[in-house]
Amino acid sequence: MSPFAVLAEADFEGAILKGVDLHGVVLNKANLKNSMLADSDLSGATLTGADLSGADLSDADLSDADLFNANLEGANLKGANLRGAYLRGVNLRGALMTDSDMTSANLTGADIYGAILTNAVMPDGKIHG
Repeated sequence: MSPFAVLAEADFEGAILKGVDLHGVVLNKANLKNSMLADSDLSGATLTGADLSGADLSDADLSDADLFNANLEGANLKGANLRGAYLRGVNLRGALMTDSDMTSANLTGADIYGAILTNAVMPDGKIHG
C-alpha cells in the first residue's frame, strides 16, 4: 500500500488548505479551482490533469511535482518552488510567477501566454526580469 494519499478526481474547489502538508499526494484530475494552497507542501505530488485555475499557490513547494496537462490559468505562483517539476503541457496563461524557481523543470509544450515571470528562475537557470 502506498504511504501517500490518493485523492484523484476529488473536489476541493475554493477550499482553504493554506500551509497543508500534501507531500506525495495523488490528486489526478482533482478540482482545486480557486483554492488557497499558499505555503503548502506539494513536493512530489501528482496533479496530472488537475484544475488549479485561479488557485493561490504563493510560496508553495511544488518541487518534483507532476503537473502534466494541469490547468493553472490565472494561478498565483509567486515565490513558488517548482524545481524539477514536470510541467509538460501545463496551462499557465496569465499566471503570476514572480520570484518562482523553475530550475530543472520541464516546461515542454506549456502555455505561458500572459504569465508574469518577473525575477523567475527559468529551467535553464537564467533569471528573467
